[in-house]
Amino acid sequence: MEATEREGPAVENGGVVVRRGVPGGAEERVAALYWEAFGRKLAPALGPPGKGRAFIAAHLDHDRGIVALAGGRVVGVAGHRLGGRALTGGGARDVVAAYGVFRGLPRLAVLALFERAPAAGELVMDGIAVDAAYRGRGIGGLLLTETAALAADHGCHRIRLDVIDTNPRARALYERHGFTGHRTERTPYLRDLMGFGAVTTMHRPVTPADATGGRKAR
Repeated sequence: MEATEREGPAVENGGVVVRRGVPGGAEERVAALYWEAFGRKLAPALGPPGKGRAFIAAHLDHDRGIVALAGGRVVGVAGHRLGGRALTGGGARDVVAAYGVFRGLPRLAVLALFERAPAAGELVMDGIAVDAAYRGRGIGGLLLTETAALAADHGCHRIRLDVIDTNPRARALYERHGFTGHRTERTPYLRDLMGFGAVTTMHRPVTPADATGGRKAR
């Protein structure tokens, strides 16, 4: 299913350029955006914040991300899992090395809750994070469009993602871009730990139009 990645800008919109791959040197910036968006959920596994951001930055899989750039600065990022690799990497040994055996093992149990392996022909999204100063400018939609184009390039027939019940704005964005709810898992045992009590899995089919949609200027 692997295909050669396209290089260069994907979409340019009002000075914002969307492209595939996390640029070298932007690891800490991407980690900061991810922690801002998902820190409450990630803290039990990777906290405290400074250490968590450092861990994410050190283990990014650069070609599993799509970024939005404004003036060369990353202002948005969408991660995905494909072919056994995801944007936010780091295995059991990395967690133990960073946090120690006694603190690392319980963290691995929490991280296991986030594992969502793709089925055959499926791309799994690993979250969208947009700088607060750039929200409301359509960047999330541009990142989703390019993700769909990438999925089409890799021969995928479906995109899957999870959205939590405390993020209705994200769910509304996904629904505007063709995602529909497939299954909701109630997780009341995670409300105190991670701040949410239900997770909805959403699907979106990949269509032939997606193969060129990511390259069209908006």
